[in-house]
Amino acid sequence: MRLRHTVTTAVGALALALALPTASAGAATGPFTYVYTDSTGTPHVGLLADPPSRACLALPEVTDPTVQPAHTPKNYTSSVVTVFTGSDCTGDHFSLRPNGGHASEQLKVRSVVFS
Repeated sequence: MRLRHTVTTAVGALALALALPTASAGAATGPFTYVYTDSTGTPHVGLLADPPSRACLALPEVTDPTVQPAHTPKNYTSSVVTVFTGSDCTGDHFSLRPNGGHASEQLKVRSVVFS
């Protein structure tokens, strides 16, 4: 009786594991947005959709150090994001919680890394 119960439990656990959807282990899911200003002074919203995890990402619109950094980051991804004031994930940093963490226009951003 005990062996049958153990086998049934093991088979059930295996079936459940195979039925679960597999998410990408190397990516945060969801959008990360920020505001940047173009050369004419017009603000735009930048977007990183489903960004890779554990990789330093430069915000493409503000990689040039003569351009004003981005600001007002909003993290709607499934991961914690750390934003940096400098390129290559250098300088001062601040972490935003997943699923809605945000900061004001006071927080200047040039690069990010997702956990």
